[in-house]
Amino acid sequence: MKKASVPQRAAAVIRRALERVGAASADCAGCSFVAMISGGSDSVALAYALADLRDAQQLPGRVVFVHVNHNLRGEASDGDAAFVCALAKHLGFDLREFSIDIPMLMEDGGNMEAVARAARYRAAAGVLSGADASPACNAGELSSCDVAGGLVLTAHTADDRVENFFMRAIVGTGPGGFRSMDYVSKVEGCTVCRPLLDVGREELRDFVRFHPNALIDPSASDFDMGALWREDATNADTDRFRAYVRHEMVPLAKARNLRLLDTLTRTMNLIAEEDDMVAAQAARLGARLVRSLDGAACAWEPGALCASSGVLIAPELAESPVPLQRRVLDSVLTALLPADDRVETASIEACLACLGESGRVANIQGNLAVSYNKRGLRVEPMAAFRARRNRG
Repeated sequence: MKKASVPQRAAAVIRRALERVGAASADCAGCSFVAMISGGSDSVALAYALADLRDAQQLPGRVVFVHVNHNLRGEASDGDAAFVCALAKHLGFDLREFSIDIPMLMEDGGNMEAVARAARYRAAAGVLSGADASPACNAGELSSCDVAGGLVLTAHTADDRVENFFMRAIVGTGPGGFRSMDYVSKVEGCTVCRPLLDVGREELRDFVRFHPNALIDPSASDFDMGALWREDATNADTDRFRAYVRHEMVPLAKARNLRLLDTLTRTMNLIAEEDDMVAAQAARLGARLVRSLDGAACAWEPGALCASSGVLIAPELAESPVPLQRRVLDSVLTALLPADDRVETASIEACLACLGESGRVANIQGNLAVSYNKRGLRVEPMAAFRARRNRG
């Protein structure tokens, strides 16, 4: 039963995920779908499931595999690229390969995972917008063109989502952070779909092991440890935060609850539903109470107002429940700060402290000034605030 049910379930959840964004309809015929294939077990499972759907004529558009070599693990990274190339040929999918020097990009600092993730999605954006990739395309050549008509598929699993849940519990997050991952979201301008988010890693590995068309990696020395997929040795290094959670914390939790993945998936979905409801209420409130100081329409995407003169929030915000106040302020700061910056809790609390307190001023992240008077709460670049004060 397992050999039959696992492939069927994997294909079914991908189908449902495509339907969730309207991508599995006849209206989407000819659309481009980019599947991010690293060569690990999860993405290999995604590749086989997509092949099964294509062969059953249940994919309305063209699928292109994208593999990004981050140049972080030397020969092992090159081996990943070779395996994905062989897999694409084996399954009959087009492949676009990118070689990106992440160590070079890290010279300016930043979080390595975040830098690598952004580079991957820029690669996907370039493919979906029609910018072809060469086998060795550097980050500077990647396009962030409009990809509104395409869909990016990733192989994030229920295990990935649970790991994120624990990681955020350790470092702290707002209520919305505990939704962990969304089935569909916008990342770097891409519409990203995570169709395997309800399926566990071991179930996907069984899917690959039992797949009738499985490709064996000829370079693998141990059948049980990667002949059917590539293993990233860094995933076992518990000095890394995610690996620590994966190998030290989650197994203990699973020992106490054998259905941990299902239990936490339901919990995170409930959180997501309530989070969406609060977010929608805050969006309506923000649209009514927030205006740009330079007269431009307020846009709430990350960094959308970074170059603006700031915003003015009407005093009526203080009459709303505090959770809604926080949501509106989070949206405002997300738009005012550079796209890669995360809004700090201290910044939101400083804004709340100023709300309704005439004459109070705070300097928050991004060198933004927060002040309040009878017209409302003003958030603007510190230089603009000082210039206004000097004018009297």
